[in-house]
Parts: sequence; structure tokens; C-alpha cells
Amino acid sequence: MSAVRRSRPWSLLLLALLSACATRSADVVPLASDPGRYAAWNCDALYDEADRVRQRAAQVAYAVDERSGNNIVALSLGVTVFWPALLAMRPNGVDAQTLAELRGQDEALRVAQARQACPPVPEELSPARVAALPIALGERLVYEERAAAGGPVRELGLRVLALRRDEIEFAADTGGQALGMRWQQDPWGNQPQLLAGSGWLHWKRLLRPDMALGDVVHGDVIGGESGSNGRLRGQVIALGVQTSLGRPFDAAVIELFGDAPQDGHGTRLDGVLVVDRKSGVLLRLELHSGNPEFALRRTLTRIDAARP
Repeated sequence: MSAVRRSRPWSLLLLALLSACATRSADVVPLASDPGRYAAWNCDALYDEADRVRQRAAQVAYAVDERSGNNIVALSLGVTVFWPALLAMRPNGVDAQTLAELRGQDEALRVAQARQACPPVPEELSPARVAALPIALGERLVYEERAAAGGPVRELGLRVLALRRDEIEFAADTGGQALGMRWQQDPWGNQPQLLAGSGWLHWKRLLRPDMALGDVVHGDVIGGESGSNGRLRGQVIALGVQTSLGRPFDAAVIELFGDAPQDGHGTRLDGVLVVDRKSGVLLRLELHSGNPEFALRRTLTRIDAARP
């Protein structure tokens, strides 16, 4: 698939998100930004900055769209904790201003790329960005997964197939037996393309770029076999470098809580998640719940070398 064709869905998603926000408030008009500020940048730097701008725009647009509905209340979350934040989110307020600024920056970056005659944006990460990651092509991440304390253990293997600008793709296996499925995650560790009913607990939108100490995250968590949806909230409670597996991981520790469906009602979720901020690689997950589909321990135990 060409880089041009791969970039089009992302652009359409961004436009759709921006349009969704605009239907709930005044149209978000781009705030003009001077392309001249990027005159000294090379094409790789322009590509990377455009990625950052669009990712930030999608994140803000999703937040505005989510707060415009009542899906949070419908899922029986303890929303009293978050009402101040929810009420502060006005579609025609600071978020609309932020989106206008980001749209202006995106247009300026497009002009700057055209002025420098940059080729189409490459699908794969640049060598410099790949070198900065704590994982490499061909390596196999090996997780120990346990549904409950004292329960049976299964091994999940994820072999790195591709390091792209918008995702990391793995071939999944259990105990070395191929599953015939691709495990795709975005650069922060969400698995938006993993199918419900895959048998693996995952989250479509929870983690985000540039997580800092004290940041609050939120999103959907998908159960195992049934693929039922729960809701998670979390707060970054610690940051630091972990080297237990022989390489430096820029770890963010996130305390989790939320709700999962159970017998037509809701049951509490809580736990902790540790993720590498550079790659989105999960280092450890402990999730507790009365619903067994949402009770899980998943720990990265080793990294196998790439095959010859």
C-alpha cells in the first residue's frame, strides 16, 4: 500500500472528527499560521510535526465529541468525580480555539512541505525515530497473562512486524502457536483495530501522547470473549526509566478505576497499568473486577531476539 493511500484515511478521520465537533457548536475556522516559521525545517522534521499536530487535533476533537453526549452517564460511571471537568468543556470555548490553532498549523505545514518539494509522507518511521525506540523489528515481546490470582497462565507473544508513523504491527501467538491475527496498536498503546470477541482484553482509546505526571486519561476497555465494553479512568501517578528487561523503557504508571457491565448492571474496575511512553509497549497491567472478563494480569516477561 502506498504512503499516499495510507495517509488518506488518517486525514479523513481528522476531518470527520473536526466536523463532528463543529456540528455541536460554531464552525471551527482555521487560525492562520505563517508557513515561514518552518522555512529552515527539513522534510522529516515537517512530517514529524504534522503527525504531532494531527494527533493532538484528533485527541481534542474526540474529547469534545465525547463530552457532548451522555454515553458516560449511560455506562454508570461515578461521574460525580468528573463533572467539574465535563462542565468546563465547552465546544465553543477553549477546545474550539485549540482546534482552530491546530488546523492553522496543519495548513501551514502543508504549505511548507509543498515549498520544499517534499515527497509523499513515508509510511514507515524514519531511521532516527526507530533508533530511539526500546524495541526493534523482528523482536518478540512475551507476556505472561493470568485471569486471576492462582489461575492458569497463558503466554501471549507479539512479534514486531512493522514500525509505522501511525501504528506498530505485531504477529500474535500463544505459546509460539500463531493465531493468524495481526495485533495493531497506535503509538501510545491503544488497540483500535483489534476486533471485539478476539478473546483478548484491550482498549481502543485510553492512552495518549505526552502523558505527564498527574494527567487524567479515559477511554473504552473491551472484555475478552464477549467483547463487552467497559469504561476506564486513570491518573498518571509516577514516571521513570525501567531497565529490568535489559533496555530503557520510559515508563508511565497509571492508576486505573472505572466500571464494567455485569448482569445488566455495572461492577467496579480498578488496577494499575505501566506503559512505555516512547513506543506504547505495555509493561504491566493488573485489572481487578467482579466481571471475570475484566480481571487480568498481563506482564512483559522477556523480549526474544529477531529471527535470523
